Amino acid sequence: MSTWLIWSLLSLVTGNPLLAGLVVLVLWFLGDRATFRVLPDFGRWYSRSSEAARLRQELELNPHDRRARLALAEILLEKGRPRDAIPLLRANLEAGDRDVFTLAALGTALARAGVHEEAERLLAEARALDPAFRMGELDLVLGRMRLTLGDAAGAREPLTRLLAARPGTVEGRYLLARALEQLGDPAGAARARDEAWSEYAQQPRFRRREDRRWAWRIRPWRPALVALVVLLALLLLVNALAGAGGSDGLGG
Repeated sequence: MSTWLIWSLLSLVTGNPLLAGLVVLVLWFLGDRATFRVLPDFGRWYSRSSEAARLRQELELNPHDRRARLALAEILLEKGRPRDAIPLLRANLEAGDRDVFTLAALGTALARAGVHEEAERLLAEARALDPAFRMGELDLVLGRMRLTLGDAAGAREPLTRLLAARPGTVEGRYLLARALEQLGDPAGAARARDEAWSEYAQQPRFRRREDRRWAWRIRPWRPALVALVVLLALLLLVNALAGAGGSDGLGG
């Protein structure tokens, strides 16, 4: 059942298109929170946006504040805006900041923006300074980027290193499974997927919320089951509202 059809039925039953739209949005949001978590976390979005506004004000007062530039760039990366983060990080690099935090952030931003060769160089420089940075975060970025480029063989090495540094990573095992599948190793890919699911199942609840998008790509039938349950709930809601509307009509 399409979103438009659900909205149409709810509008017909309730007689209030705005209320029907609100119900559909709430159901979509709850379904997303229970599955892939693609929609933004509005509480976190607000707090990070407020912090970004504060950092911009600091930079207006002091444009040379490299600490504020780095912090703002990291927030922009988190919000999926790597191209906006790049100029801030380049300014820090040109000012002489070649620390692992600046190199890692700029390398990540460039990788996400599609500037792959420079990203490789900066990530390699950052890794030379601190191979264990954030428990293998640099290897995760490299693995993601190389898989995006179709370089499964190149992705396998950093992803294997990542698993050694961060054994509980569900995303890393999922990405490794993809790389092995592309390399013609279905048995290894299946083993990596099983290990990823096992890691996910053992996690505390708050960690499972964070890793659910990766785990459910490994077991795609689970979000399909959730979607079915949501659809059935919607049908029951529509039938209940229709029954209530019919009763009111008979009573009138």
